[in-house]
Amino acid sequence: MMHDIAVKLLGGKELETIMNLTRRPALYEPGEPAFWTDPHISAMMLQAHLNPVDDAASRSAEHIHAEVDGLFSSGAVKPGDRLLDLGCGPGLYAVELAKRGVQVTGIDFSERSLAHARKHATECGVEIEFRHQNFLELDDVAAYDSIIQVYGEMNVFEPMLRDRLLANVKRALKPGGRFTFDVTTRACHLKHGGRNHWEAAPSGFWTPHAHLLLADGFYYEEADVWLDQYVVLEADRTRVFRNWFTEYDAVSIGKVLEHAGFSVAGLTNGLSMAPLTADTEWIGVRAIST
Repeated sequence: MMHDIAVKLLGGKELETIMNLTRRPALYEPGEPAFWTDPHISAMMLQAHLNPVDDAASRSAEHIHAEVDGLFSSGAVKPGDRLLDLGCGPGLYAVELAKRGVQVTGIDFSERSLAHARKHATECGVEIEFRHQNFLELDDVAAYDSIIQVYGEMNVFEPMLRDRLLANVKRALKPGGRFTFDVTTRACHLKHGGRNHWEAAPSGFWTPHAHLLLADGFYYEEADVWLDQYVVLEADRTRVFRNWFTEYDAVSIGKVLEHAGFSVAGLTNGLSMAPLTADTEWIGVRAIST
């Protein structure tokens, strides 16, 4: 099988093919759209979410407990709140919040993650409404006391979609409602962002089949945007996955929220509510709908 992939590349224009595949794309150029719905990738994503020692997709149980403690101690979430968890994944935060008396609704785009979330909630004896939905299409009106979105999902949207999401959040909150989320900074991507490398494997995160992976990271300084790009070559197909991340700092996220009709109630070093520092990789944001 690996021989077949090699033959695909060695057709006289192999260098041109590789150069085109691994070029620096235009800002926000889309990649393969089936990231969340691909059966294999969604299974690997769920596996990563549930890995207790790897923070690649979800934080560890200890970290999640600390962040939930921070949500309550800061007043971002209060017992009895009706709360919406945007991008709830397998329900790790939703279940912890429900255990503490919060009325939780979770929405996510992955059916596989939602199936696990429902099972997890049942096993823990808590009632949570889980909905399969793209939160860019959220149309709830004045339904929630608080909304959370964790692990940097705000970073993945280009400005137009980000503003659309914030408008949906504002509409879904009750007057004076609380929106709490976290975003990554340039320091995070300089430390953890993708680097140029390649590998050949019989299977992996992106596909169960033999493949070549060409990975790279690109920084778009003019827009404060980082791209992690993954080119996956199989014997019968080539796919390019692109994860775009808009970087924020205390000033830029404040301006975005003000434009969207929110006021900043607090900025911290992550959602565990530690003090903000100059080299912060994650900014925890507490905002109020004005």
